[in-house]
Amino acid sequence: MKTAMPMPHANRANHGPRASRGSAAIEFAILLPFLIMILVGIIDVNLIFYNDAILTNAARAGARAGTVLQVPPLTTTQIAAITTTYAQNNLVTGGAATAPTVTVTQSNGTTPGGSLQVAVSYTYQGLLLGSAFSALASPVVLNATAVMIYE
Repeated sequence: MKTAMPMPHANRANHGPRASRGSAAIEFAILLPFLIMILVGIIDVNLIFYNDAILTNAARAGARAGTVLQVPPLTTTQIAAITTTYAQNNLVTGGAATAPTVTVTQSNGTTPGGSLQVAVSYTYQGLLLGSAFSALASPVVLNATAVMIYE
């Protein structure tokens, strides 16, 4: 009488590609929050660079408007208003935006050859990660300065 030999590993599950589909889905579900945080972080850093360029352009626009020959010349308040308007119209924010701080300095008044300095400072609030990091550490402050000579 012959006895049937048991098949090796007959009681184990099949270890083919079908069994690995579930583990891939679990691994993806575990990694997905980290991938999203990296993506949002990349977007946030790019917005910092973009807003820094906007502040530089706002300072340049204010300085240019102040140094162009006009009668009567623009006051420091008007120059600051031009700079603030440019910045507020173009900055990308993730919610409640803070207004940039503008400082206008005239070294020799409005005489030709004198310099006009426009400095802009802005506290970046950020998107999701930027606001979280601002709460944990010091906020990101962006600064830009433009100096032009009166014509």
